[in-house]
Amino acid sequence: MSDFYKKILDNNKKWVETSLASDPNYFEDLAKGQTPPLLWIGCSDSRVPANEIVGAKPGEVFVHRNIANMVIHTDMNMLSVLDYAVNVLKVKHVLVCGHYGCGGIKAAMGNESIGIIDNWIRHIKDVYRLHHIYLDSIINETDRFNKFVELNVKEQVFDLAKTSIVQSAWKNGQDLTLHGWAYGLNSGFVTDLDVNISSEKDLDQVYQLKF
Repeated sequence: MSDFYKKILDNNKKWVETSLASDPNYFEDLAKGQTPPLLWIGCSDSRVPANEIVGAKPGEVFVHRNIANMVIHTDMNMLSVLDYAVNVLKVKHVLVCGHYGCGGIKAAMGNESIGIIDNWIRHIKDVYRLHHIYLDSIINETDRFNKFVELNVKEQVFDLAKTSIVQSAWKNGQDLTLHGWAYGLNSGFVTDLDVNISSEKDLDQVYQLKF
């Protein structure tokens, strides 16, 4: 058994002991069910832990993660998570959270072939294509990289708003708001990108203001 594998097993035991020490009913209460108010759609990057970033406890955030926090209308994994969150858990907020320094975004800015992930990166490149005139006008590469991160999050929020799941929820009068954030790896703080959408009317207004 490797030292790393043994370490994570030991860490689990310590976590259980610590949790029970602070609350003897901790796991019994968790097992009763979940009613999270938030669905988090974030990047798979190991440095962007959803619960820790917002100070949430287990059971408070429903999570979906993929490379570069993409909302793709043919991704049945993402759609299944979204459908369960909206129609079963009845979350009130869906948050797309990207992060500065995202490897998927960086890869989409170049032409190097990485492997099978190239097919996924193609969707990110489409976002760049939509905004290439503006992005290409940014001389500083770091600034252009950061702005691409933000634009990608905004586009994913708008794509989220166009899914039949979200559209049906709004049509039925469900309380559901979409948000977009960019997380700073070097600071720990998030930037609210001000794409807060809670209706079809909001979608039209916000899109006109943001692009």
